[in-house]
Amino acid sequence: MENNVWQVYAVRYASHLRKSRENFLGTDPHEDSPMPMDYFVWALVCEDRTIVVDTGFDEPMAVQRGRQYFKSPDAGLHEIGIDAASVKDVLITHMHYDHCGNHDLFPAARYHVQDREMNFCTGRSMTHSFARFPFEADDVCAMVRRLFTGRLVFHNGDEEISPGVTVHHVGGHTMGMQIVRVNTRRGFVVLASDASHYYDNMEREIPYPIAYNLTEVLEGYRRAYSLASSREHVIPGHDPLVLARYPAPRPGLKGWIVRLD
Repeated sequence: MENNVWQVYAVRYASHLRKSRENFLGTDPHEDSPMPMDYFVWALVCEDRTIVVDTGFDEPMAVQRGRQYFKSPDAGLHEIGIDAASVKDVLITHMHYDHCGNHDLFPAARYHVQDREMNFCTGRSMTHSFARFPFEADDVCAMVRRLFTGRLVFHNGDEEISPGVTVHHVGGHTMGMQIVRVNTRRGFVVLASDASHYYDNMEREIPYPIAYNLTEVLEGYRRAYSLASSREHVIPGHDPLVLARYPAPRPGLKGWIVRLD
């Protein structure tokens, strides 16, 4: 594998049946066409280093939140040769429940978050029920415990994690939302995560309804495009089309795991 050129995988672990009106701000409330949501974690692999982006949620949380659960994210990682217990670095794009659960899957990892995200989910904003409902107190407390055991790394804005991998603060969806830029054999891929839930959010410039700052959401679309080698190199956080547009790493994984590089 070429130095500083990474393989990138998307691993689907759950889904949720939704209508299109639920995924766009200000759209026709009578629009009932199906627009399901998939849930992913991502893996970056280069030579002898592996970085995981987000950690998903577990089956009890799926039951609590009414989501369809397929397999634990570590099962998908295992299919591509990654031992979750050995992963050294986990990038958390933001602290919503579907991106930072599964607290025991990565016992050796340092977790990377933006300063502003921890300020957001432990501060005054969480006094508002609308702001806090996508968060889980146990997830936030788990991150604080990592802080006190030396396993939490803070970032402020744009920083390099490893040669070929950088994080970039965009805000918008949450105060500390960060996206991940990865150097791959086909150019720079940007994992937008929830900076854009679907391709349609950024292509039509219509935000998803949950947002801390709408202007930052819209500017985040532009930032993601500017960091990627092309608009097609930006990967949304929840769109089932990702599984249709990219190939499985081997037969038997179609519809579950795809290569993005």
